[in-house]
Order: sequence, then structure tokens, then C-alpha cells
Amino acid sequence: MTERGRVLGLDLGDARIGVAISDDRGRLALPIGTVRTGAPADVKAIAEIVREREVARVVVGHPLLLSGDEGERAHLAERFADALRSVLPVPVELHDERLSTVEADRALRATGASGRERRRTVDASAAAVILQAFLDARA
Repeated sequence: MTERGRVLGLDLGDARIGVAISDDRGRLALPIGTVRTGAPADVKAIAEIVREREVARVVVGHPLLLSGDEGERAHLAERFADALRSVLPVPVELHDERLSTVEADRALRATGASGRERRRTVDASAAAVILQAFLDARA
């Protein structure tokens, strides 16, 4: 990745949006929490994170079908990315997130996290998986 600055990664869920952020050099993704879904409060909360953390780019997970086609969830992510673009002063991109939640849950399970703990943290962990894949693809 040639540009500098923090990148924010988002994993859109039904009840929560998982949030992860990169280091200043855009090399490592770390989960930072969740934002409750619901317009317009969710967009405002993400805009606040972008401002507070001096984010240079936002990456929204794009949940394509395993075939690579776009389903309803992918269209929801596209509309959400458009909503962010209308209020944020930084670029907003979509990044393929197929199986990111499965990967995040598997990693949490491997650490010995309980079912309750996994459910509480899987959204932010999935955001970190999406963001790390984005960062690695641009390294």
C-alpha cells in the first residue's frame, strides 16, 4: 500500500457493524468494537470514528455469494457504502468478504473463546479479517 494513514474496516451485520482499524502504516488490522445498525445513527457513528481516529480510507465488506455474484446482502453493502460516501471526506471502498465471519469465528474458537464471547466479538473480528485481506492485497 503506497498511501499512508489509518484504514477503517466494516463488517455489516443485521444488528451490529463490526469495526476494525489499521495501524498508521496500513499494515495490521485490529478489531475495535461494534456500532449498532440503524440509519442514520450508524452512519453518524462511523463518521465520528473516522474523524476521531484520523482515518484516511474506509473499507466496507462486500458479501458476494460464493459464486461471485451479488445477492441482496451485497446490494445492502453497496447502498451503505454510498451513504458513507455522501458524508465522509475520505474514499470508501467495497472489498470481497466471503467467509470472513466463518474465518473470524474459527479463529476465536481456536483461542478457546466461549460461545458467548465469540458471539460478542465475532463482528469486530470479522471486520479485522476483511480489513487485513484488503491491506494484504495492496501491500
